[in-house]
Amino acid sequence: MTDEMILFPFVKVVGQEKMKRALILNMIDPNIGGVLIRGEKGTAKSTTVRSLNQILPEVDTSVGCQFHCDARSPRNMCEECRAKYEAGKLESAKRRMKVVELPLNVTEDRISGSLDIEHVLRTGHKKFEGGVLAQANCNLLYVDEVNLLDDHIVDLLLDSAAMGRNYIEREGISFSHPSKFVLVGTMNPEEGNIRPQLLDRFGMSVDISSEQDVDIKKEIILRRLAFDADPEGYTAACQKDTDELRKKIADAREMVNKIEITDDAIDAIARITLKFNIEGHRADLAMIRAAKANAAFMGRSRIMKTDIEETAMMVLSHRVKSGPFDEVKIDRGDIQTCLSGM
Repeated sequence: MTDEMILFPFVKVVGQEKMKRALILNMIDPNIGGVLIRGEKGTAKSTTVRSLNQILPEVDTSVGCQFHCDARSPRNMCEECRAKYEAGKLESAKRRMKVVELPLNVTEDRISGSLDIEHVLRTGHKKFEGGVLAQANCNLLYVDEVNLLDDHIVDLLLDSAAMGRNYIEREGISFSHPSKFVLVGTMNPEEGNIRPQLLDRFGMSVDISSEQDVDIKKEIILRRLAFDADPEGYTAACQKDTDELRKKIADAREMVNKIEITDDAIDAIARITLKFNIEGHRADLAMIRAAKANAAFMGRSRIMKTDIEETAMMVLSHRVKSGPFDEVKIDRGDIQTCLSGM
C-alpha cells in the first residue's frame, strides 16, 4: 500500500466546497497563481491539500531529468533538456504530478539547492544538488503556516514564483533551473498576518471555518472514524469516484486553452476589478484564467456569467483594501451588477 492510498480521500472531504474548487481550478490551469487557504485549526486545510496527490493529473515529463522538465514546453526546460529537444533526442514519459511539501524550519540551501564548487573547479563542469524548488518544478508546492515563514525564505519563493526559475550563485559561479509550480499555502490568521508581497502572489484566496450544522459535523466524524478503522478499505470503496474526478481534471486541462473568451466576459471582469479598486492587472488575469478553468471543468466551451461569479470572490478577497481593523466584505450583488452586461 502506497503513501498515497493511506491519505484521507479528497472526494470524501465534507463541505469546504470553495477550497476544493479553488484547488481543482489551479490544477487545471497552474497559471492562475496558486491558492491561499485561511482558516482556524481543525478545518481540514492540510488534510485536503495533501489528499490532492490522489487526483493530480499526469503530465509529459523529460526522462532522466532531475527537474522533470515539461516535455511540451521547451522555453521552460533546463539547458540539458532544451539541447536534447532541439536535437530531436528528448525522451518523454507520463508521470503523475505530486504535492511537494516545504519542510518546517527549512534552510535556504535546502530550498534553492547547492552547487558543488569543488567539482566545478576540478572538472570545469557544474554539479548541482537540487532542493525543494527543483522538486517542485511542474508540481504543487505546499507551504503550511505560510504566514510564519522567515523573510529570506519568502523572498526565495517570491523570486521563483515570479520568474519560473530558481537562480543560485556561489563563489561567483551561477546556475539556474526551471521552477514553475502551483503554490498552495495554508495559515491560521490568529497566528499572524502574511507579508503583502507574498499575499498578492496568490492567484486565489479562500477563507474557511468550522461547520456549524449538526448533521454535517456528524458526517465528518463518521467518515473520519470509518477511515481510521480501515484506511485501505475506505479508500478502495471510493476509488471509482477518485478516478472519475482525476479524469475530469485531466480532460479540463486539455480543454482549458480552447475555451472561448468573449469581449463581454473581458469587459465584465474589467468592470469588477474597477468596482473594487483593485490595483494592477494581476487580478484581471487571474479572474479570466479561473473562469476559463471553471468552464472547462464544467464541460463548457465558453466562459459564462456563472464561471466569473463563482470565481471572482476567490480572486478578490485578499486584494480588496480595507482599514486595519475592518473585515473585508465583498458584496456579491455588486459582482452580479457588473455581470449584467454579459
